[in-house]
Amino acid sequence: MKYYIIAGETSGDLHGANLIDALKKFDTAAEFRIVGGDRMQHASGQTAVIHTSQMAFMGFVEVLANIRTISRNLRIVKADVSAYEPDTLILIDFPGFNLKIAEFAKKNGLRVCYYISPKVWAWNQRRVLKIKQVVDKLFCILPFEVDFYREWGMEVEYVGNPLLDAIAKHAVNPNFLEEHRLTGRPIIALLPGSREMEISRLLPIMANVSRLFPAHHCVIAGAPNFTEEYYKQHLSGLELPIVFDATYDLLKNAEAAVVASGTATLEAALLRVPQVVVYKANPISIAIARMVIKVRFISLVNLITDMLAVRELIQKDCNVDRIADELDLLINNSEYRDNIFENYDLLMEKMGEPGASQRTAKSITTFLHQPTNSL
Repeated sequence: MKYYIIAGETSGDLHGANLIDALKKFDTAAEFRIVGGDRMQHASGQTAVIHTSQMAFMGFVEVLANIRTISRNLRIVKADVSAYEPDTLILIDFPGFNLKIAEFAKKNGLRVCYYISPKVWAWNQRRVLKIKQVVDKLFCILPFEVDFYREWGMEVEYVGNPLLDAIAKHAVNPNFLEEHRLTGRPIIALLPGSREMEISRLLPIMANVSRLFPAHHCVIAGAPNFTEEYYKQHLSGLELPIVFDATYDLLKNAEAAVVASGTATLEAALLRVPQVVVYKANPISIAIARMVIKVRFISLVNLITDMLAVRELIQKDCNVDRIADELDLLINNSEYRDNIFENYDLLMEKMGEPGASQRTAKSITTFLHQPTNSL
């Protein structure tokens, strides 16, 4: 079978790579064409049509500012899908872009699978109606999504969360501290996100927080699509260590973490690192988001547990003093830390077992062997 897989950001690239590995086991003749990042390129052995570093724009204002790039990317991918003629299109999250590609694919008679459901439950829920029209198989990774889609008359498949797969297969580096010269002091992990907008807004704040914790190594988790020089320009003149391709090892060795809202909040929780979640964006984007978003929380940890399991500091609350106060509690208040760990236990109960990539790959290959007229 020929698979065309699209992931538009770093987290989707990770899940796409794991799905490619799983598809190879169920379909030994699998061929791939990808829009993704370094991990998907490595897993597929193919060069990405467009790399994720040219794709990820987040926020209403940011999307408008990059509308020409987005339009060009859409034209390129549509033309390439038509030329490749895959047996199925597999879309990974990234709904603003991927739902447009799904609509194009259905008009051209292609079967469409969507892995990692768009977060339509957060805002503009009527997009479910569009999903019902253009997606043949939808795979959800958050347990509450099944009931949400059922309320809209759509049956979906819950496959578990692929982060459990990624963490389960991670081989811990026992020499991490020595290799990165991080021995002698406890570690605070700084995860400023994987998009330029996030890093430019959050990293300067995180750097200044580090001044208040001189007894710790404050270590930045670098995203693969940026260079060390890029990070250094946002460090307010400080010399902080930056590690690339070792985020899980960094978290495994961290006493606490400051984490940009996104997939990384769930990774930190699954690795049992006490964290404070931060986010800061264009004020206009945030104002619009607050008018349309229908959920109480921004972090996946809190959304899944349906409670304030970890502290969220957004916009004006995302400042040096508030973050430092929360870190002090996470590090020095044993009762507070224990409460975080209890919340993580609840999260694990709701998340289930590893195997999302395998379950999704099996379901996709089974689906593709059904006669088209039976769908």
